[in-house]
Amino acid sequence: MAGGTSACIFCQIARSSTSTSLLHSDDRVVAFEDINPAALRHYLVIPVKHIPTVRDLKRRAEDYTLVSHMLDVGRMLLQRDVPQSKQYRFGFHQPPLNSVNHLHLHCLALPFIPRWKHVKYLSLGPLGGFIEAEKLLDKLKPE
Repeated sequence: MAGGTSACIFCQIARSSTSTSLLHSDDRVVAFEDINPAALRHYLVIPVKHIPTVRDLKRRAEDYTLVSHMLDVGRMLLQRDVPQSKQYRFGFHQPPLNSVNHLHLHCLALPFIPRWKHVKYLSLGPLGGFIEAEKLLDKLKPE
């Protein structure tokens, strides 16, 4: 695992070294339920390759394609599992507000449960906070 560490819990999940049930697995990403769900459904999609945070992504085809694939997988899972949901959110926490130093896409089928958890998923502008996946893709799109 390029750059991964045995101490990284998400690297362990990506290698199937834990009891975590995978919702999706392919050569680039795995998906599973968040252990502390903030919404009706709350999944995480992570790259198999260890990438610490969104700050480690660059404006290049490789990173754009990865994030796009992560978003496609997240959308597919929520549309499959919670088709009745009227609103979905997809995005990443930016340092220093990320909880695990392994890139992970939050895939949320709203409403937030409990309602106050929406605070964790607000953009804080230049201070970071939560960045919507589409906004990150705009930043990564190669010119």
